[in-house]
Amino acid sequence: MVTSALNRSATAEAPRRVTILGATGSIGTSTLSVIAERPGAFSVDAVTANSNATELAAIARRTGARLAVIADEAAYPDLRSALAGSGIAAAAGPAAVVEAAMRPVDLVVAAIVGAAGLAPTFAAVSAGQRVALANKECLVSAGTLFMSVARRAGVEILPLDSEHNAIFQVLAGHGDAGIERIVITASGGPFRTWSRERMATATPAEALRHPNWTMGRKITIDSATLMNKGLELIEAHYLFRQPGEKLDVLIHPQSIVHGLVSFSDGYVIAALSPPDMRTPIAHCLAWPQASPGAGRKLDLAALGSLEFAPPDLDRFPALRIARSALDSGGWATNILSAANEIAVSAFLAGQIGFLEIAGIVDQALTRAASAKRASAPASIEEAVALDAEGRRIAMQLVNAAGRSP
Repeated sequence: MVTSALNRSATAEAPRRVTILGATGSIGTSTLSVIAERPGAFSVDAVTANSNATELAAIARRTGARLAVIADEAAYPDLRSALAGSGIAAAAGPAAVVEAAMRPVDLVVAAIVGAAGLAPTFAAVSAGQRVALANKECLVSAGTLFMSVARRAGVEILPLDSEHNAIFQVLAGHGDAGIERIVITASGGPFRTWSRERMATATPAEALRHPNWTMGRKITIDSATLMNKGLELIEAHYLFRQPGEKLDVLIHPQSIVHGLVSFSDGYVIAALSPPDMRTPIAHCLAWPQASPGAGRKLDLAALGSLEFAPPDLDRFPALRIARSALDSGGWATNILSAANEIAVSAFLAGQIGFLEIAGIVDQALTRAASAKRASAPASIEEAVALDAEGRRIAMQLVNAAGRSP
């Protein structure tokens, strides 16, 4: 039995060992914040990052990690130099990240953004590691495969996104019998009240001003287009084994209610907390025991009211496009994710306008469909190859847009 972190000092049990994949990103940084607030409860085994060797070395030294791995091999000399004399092992390259993910620990926090997170997260699951999942691509690009690998390995997948973590907690007390609908919420992002005409001229700086959450650049743009909610619907389909028609989205500007489940007996049960990623992270770190919590506490009287509204699919077509991809199957959700990543990068670089993000994703899906893609990837190699195809198609569409950054 896993003992609660609250009782570790009393029972003298060893700290829970944690590996953080993507330690320098938004989720990784929040995870480190939670760990720092609870000295003695956790032991950091390995930390990884893409290219920021200086920050990764500082994290490894601060946490006493045993291993630090940088994916960009060109940054390895900087990492090794920054760790000299620390006794912390250093390694570099994608294969080394995969090896780090397979080291035996109590929990792997999978926080690498994008397709780069596929191989190490799959490796962690295949090795029988419990995973706190923040990487969307494992489910969106290869959901059937990922969940089947997890089931074969007997691995628990703990949803780390606030919305899925909320649903996970609701269902933990009630099971999935009698589910009529699962609803995840969206703040509506910075453009919730904007017209399409105004959004057509939106700048990256405006799109990055999220009203409630502090996140990485890519996910913040996804929140502005509502593509993030589309990707989360796809994730919910695999995590909770529910068909698309039982999954829905509500706009909720306060970001207090993160997820709701409607049951056949007429009850709707929701999970509420302030908009702070440290709350679901703390839950995953302590699971299956109760977490002491992190961040602000909820005061409903101070809030006064909570608002809800259906999403506007005319102003935010990305959500409709994502639903269509979910209906089409795993090949389409893979192309959706890959094309969206390219389109978001192009918008941030000034190559396309804000409204063109969804348009490029839609066109990429149409082109992939015409190539008669009809099956979900059956291996990680197929998932990576399909992702590369989606990126190639999207890049062609970006280049055809003809706008210089």
